Amino acid sequence: MAYFEDQRRDLAELADRARARRLSARAGHDFSSNDYLALAGDPALAAAVRAAIDAGVPIGSGGSRLLRGNHEEHERLEATAAGFFGSESALYFSTGYAANAALLSTLPQRGDLIVHDALVHASAHEGIRLSRAEARGAAHNDPEAFEDVIAGWRAEGGTGQIWIAVESLYSMDGDQAPLDALAAVADRHEAILVVDEAHATGVFGDRGRGLAAGLAGRENLITLHTCGKALGCEGALLCGPHVVRDFLINRGRAFIFSTAPSPLMAVAVEAALGLIAEPARRVQLHELIARAEALLAPVGVAATGSQILPLVIGEDGRTMAMAAELQRRGFDVRGIRPPTVPAGTSRLRISLTRNVNEDDIAALAAAIGELA
Repeated sequence: MAYFEDQRRDLAELADRARARRLSARAGHDFSSNDYLALAGDPALAAAVRAAIDAGVPIGSGGSRLLRGNHEEHERLEATAAGFFGSESALYFSTGYAANAALLSTLPQRGDLIVHDALVHASAHEGIRLSRAEARGAAHNDPEAFEDVIAGWRAEGGTGQIWIAVESLYSMDGDQAPLDALAAVADRHEAILVVDEAHATGVFGDRGRGLAAGLAGRENLITLHTCGKALGCEGALLCGPHVVRDFLINRGRAFIFSTAPSPLMAVAVEAALGLIAEPARRVQLHELIARAEALLAPVGVAATGSQILPLVIGEDGRTMAMAAELQRRGFDVRGIRPPTVPAGTSRLRISLTRNVNEDDIAALAAAIGELA
């Protein structure tokens, strides 16, 4: 008997469509990571972890948070994060994917409605897939579309709680959500607004608190702050009312049955929150964004006002060939294909970080111009 035949056929089909993925080593100038503030290798974070090790903080947590894996470093981080992001409480997860999946699979109940942006992250879709609530998509960044979906559901007899799930800054297009308008929709319909701040935390908002910082403190707001992007660490913080934290601790299977993150990582994240509160790194990044938009505009890269600048190519094979050639020339730019982005919109995702400088960006622009 031949084993794994279905998987082999699927992989061959992906290869035929130029959609097969493989792992590749880090090399060249960083135009692909999410280490926006260049904190992943920052000496201050290393020093915080080194001091914790010297003080006897263990590398592993030793178990789930509900068993023996709950360390004072986790609880101290959560208290710090709640104060920093202006929420009643925070809960630390091992990854943003786990946090999103736990949130949307646990809190919405049978009879509720989740209205999500059409381009919301795969981790949100995973939580929605596991949820007992009904889910409907709304046109990207269109508050009126959310309003129409909700009104239509109510007209059909829907009576449960409404949940609105969006990102504040979309990771493949680099565009910002109209959060004030979406918050107004949530208020009109007594809905709960769930905002994934993964790509905005540390980069936007007062002290780097994200694009939803102006909404902080609302009873009907939950925010997710990824720690593995601008914070340069690992994990994610869900911030919201105390009842959200308590319910996830009691009912969130992804939290209950997972070994807790390393307490050393909790120490690093807490240190990173202090670093992003200082404006210098954020100011430098935004200056770099402005220069990059000017340098890349002549080769067809549209300005987004953010650190994410997509160059839409369209065809999968051409996109990956162009990415491979840029990598050969020393620029770590990755090609993004469906299903991560809609069919026909394969692209180069140019990510700006403090790991590069203006000369690097100018050289990248010249290389793209030659290839295009």
